[in-house]
Amino acid sequence: MTMESTPAPASPAVPVHAARIRRAPKVLLHDHLDGGLRPETIVELAAAVGYGDLPTTDPQALGEWFREAADSGSLVRYLETFAHTCAVMQTREALIRVAADCAEDLAADGVVYAEVRYAPEQHLEGGLTLDQVVDAVNEGFRLGEARAAERGQSIRVGTLLTAMRHAARSREIAELANRYRDLGVVGFDIAGAEAGHPPTRHLDAFEYLKRENNHFTIHAGEAFGLPSIWEALQCCGADRLGHGVRIVDDIAVADDGTVKLGRLASYVRDERIPLEMCPTSNLQTGAADSYATHPIGLLRRLRFRVTVNTDNRLMSGTSLSREFEHLVDAFGYTVDDMRWFTINAMKSAFLPFDERLALIDDVIKPGYDRLLAEPEGARLHG
Repeated sequence: MTMESTPAPASPAVPVHAARIRRAPKVLLHDHLDGGLRPETIVELAAAVGYGDLPTTDPQALGEWFREAADSGSLVRYLETFAHTCAVMQTREALIRVAADCAEDLAADGVVYAEVRYAPEQHLEGGLTLDQVVDAVNEGFRLGEARAAERGQSIRVGTLLTAMRHAARSREIAELANRYRDLGVVGFDIAGAEAGHPPTRHLDAFEYLKRENNHFTIHAGEAFGLPSIWEALQCCGADRLGHGVRIVDDIAVADDGTVKLGRLASYVRDERIPLEMCPTSNLQTGAADSYATHPIGLLRRLRFRVTVNTDNRLMSGTSLSREFEHLVDAFGYTVDDMRWFTINAMKSAFLPFDERLALIDDVIKPGYDRLLAEPEGARLHG
């Protein structure tokens, strides 16, 4: 099998239910470290550093507050919730704990490979240097991987270093990502409010990464439309699109169901450019109206390189399993559909080819084969 071949269904379509979704091997490409903290961790870290601005110190109520604050339909308001999480992530010990928690939580959800992103420049208020931030996060992820392994849960975590698109440190962060590229960092990203902050402001960083043969993704086509996607691809050279949901603005669906792709949408599909779709987050920020009308349904049908992701597990009250549950409910997806999305994601990861292929052949395919081989009763009630 080549990396670009389409995985053929190994069996008749099999329904997929919550327990089976959780047990299925999954791959996550778009998850923010500062958007996935456990509420109890936030409360404990806030007490340790003397941060007194939390809306509540009750973990359950705090988790609900984050979800309600994020569920505003505004990307700008959604991003404001990160002030609290970043405030408690300013020490080496805090970064280690948050990263370890993240790896354990993802492994418990059946994620076997994850790329988790964070902005080192947002964790300097306690006196850490950029390198110290990266070292602490890397240490935390290795700790979390080891703890998960002790429970029989295998996960590998790579990180993406993010530059904030409204700031002016993107070249510095790109150089940092390149410096750590063989030490746990697998790529680069820019994030933040799209409107008024086009990716072309950071061309110097992207040109540097291309010269260094390094990988990068760009948040594009979430709160802003096709121009953001076009710039990310044709001016900056992004390997993947963070969200990219607005590519549907270049796809026309006639009343009879026939579909016509515009030139940008055709390019994205033809070039197999991965789309890091985050359904629940897209609903919260107003990039989509409902799960049933989320563009992921059309894009999957048209065989774009679609992947399923969480974005911010705390703010969205979600996990990768829950994202798949929503899609199963909305579109009737089966185990074979889940495998298709998962292999798409693993193909699109910023790992060397042979390492991606090994995870596909040795972990992902056998995992789905086991699910498909279960007795019918287990399939329907698992």
